[in-house]
This record gives sequence, C-alpha cells and structure tokens, in this order.
Amino acid sequence: MSDEKIHKVLARSGIGSRREMERWIKDGRISVNDQVATLGDRIAEGDVVSVDGSLVNLIFDKQAERRVLVYNKPVGEICTRHDPEGRPTVFDHLPPLKEGRWIAIGRLDINTSGLLLFTTDGDLANALMHPSAQIDREYAVRVLGSVDDALLKRLTDGVLLDDGMARFTDVQFFDGDGANKWYHCVVMEGRNREVRRLWESQEIQVSRLKRVRFGPVFLPSDVRAGTWKMMDDKEVKSLSQMLELKPRRGAKMSVVEKQKFDRRYKKQRARRQEGD
Repeated sequence: MSDEKIHKVLARSGIGSRREMERWIKDGRISVNDQVATLGDRIAEGDVVSVDGSLVNLIFDKQAERRVLVYNKPVGEICTRHDPEGRPTVFDHLPPLKEGRWIAIGRLDINTSGLLLFTTDGDLANALMHPSAQIDREYAVRVLGSVDDALLKRLTDGVLLDDGMARFTDVQFFDGDGANKWYHCVVMEGRNREVRRLWESQEIQVSRLKRVRFGPVFLPSDVRAGTWKMMDDKEVKSLSQMLELKPRRGAKMSVVEKQKFDRRYKKQRARRQEGD
C-alpha cells in the first residue's frame, strides 16, 4: 500500500490548499492516529486523521476527482467561509458536496466583483496560485481622472508601492467618454488590492473593479452575479494539462446530482433576474 505526504492528501481531500495545510500542521491542528502530525509525515489508507479534533474523510490519489467551478462574485461578498460580522460570503451560494469541500483559488476584496474559481482538488488550487506558475489576472476597471499615454507607461514600467514594485503587464483602453473611462489591465500577482493601489498611485480614482479572467479561464457571459457554473470534463482536462497535472477523474455527476445542480442554478438565475 503506497503512502503520501499528509499535506497533499488533505489538500486533495478539499480541506484547504497545500500551503494552508502546512500551516495547520505547524500549528498542531492536525493529528494522525491520535498523534499530533509534523511536517513531512506520510499517511496511507486506514490511517485516522483529524483536524481540530474532528475526523476528516480522506481522498487518496487513485480516488480523487477534480471539479472546477466558475463563480461570478458580486460586490459585498467576502472570500471567507464564515464571517463573525455575519456578512454574506462567496461560499453561501456554492453547491454542496458529498465529500471534501470547495477551495477558493485566490481572493477578491469585498468591493471587487467578477471571476472566482473554486475546486475540490488542492493540487490544482496550489498549481494555479503558486507564484512559479506565472498565472495572469485580467480586470475591467472604471476610473475617474485624466489618463494619458505617459501615465499608462508608468503603470506598465513599474510603480513602487508599500509592499514593493508592482506593474501592469498590459493595460488597454476599453470604453467610455468624459471623465469616467473603462480600461482592461493585467497583473501577474494576487497581491492585496494591487490593481486599485496601482491606479491610486497615479492619483486616479477607481470606481468599479471586476475580474474578467484568471489565466486561461474567462468569466462566461451567461454566469450572472451571484451564480456559478461547473466546468465540464473537457475544460477541466484542458486546464489540468496546461498546469502539467496528472489526469484524474473529472466532474462526472450522477443523473440525480446533476439534476439538483441544474435546478439550483436555474433558481439562482431566476432570483437574480427578478432583482434586476
């Protein structure tokens, strides 16, 4: 029977990303067979693992499915599972899972809308979020202020922010007349409020910000704010190949499960349309 490193198994089981699992192990939150786990520990089928004292269902390599979900985050939702202030979170609207849980790939602040990716597979989440992957993010931004070619050149050449140099790898005018204009801009990192801070460093006010692309994944036009869409097997396989991940069973659902997802999706769209 083959064994695997515990943080990889926990990530694949949807408990969190690999980095997060490594932090939890360091913090003593994870136990294996009633012993506190340490970094580098390996586990196999039959081992009993608990997180914060609660048993978890483990998914080993040969059992793993890989599901990916596209969510259109509205302004006002936060990217945490539970908020002590009771604010709505991006996890409130996601479909339930029988095993594991949804892992958010990156974050958006409360005032930013648009594309968020979720997966059940910690390996895929890690591959998309790791800096070495060089995954770019594209945003549509509405700005107020005078923007000229010299300003755009400064933003692409690089600006010194509080946490170091930052820049847009690309920025293009998109639409608008008068003081308010829309631009599309691309960054290679997921630093906190990076897009807003870059514009504000040039004394340009950002009035709206929406992520429209994460790497090769674009926000579909038919996914309205507050609703989601599952990637099909072909899309998941293509994304996995791009990230050089081993193939896994895709997001195949039973007929009953797919019907439930479809009904929930239609209800979400109907509620949003009623509110428009």
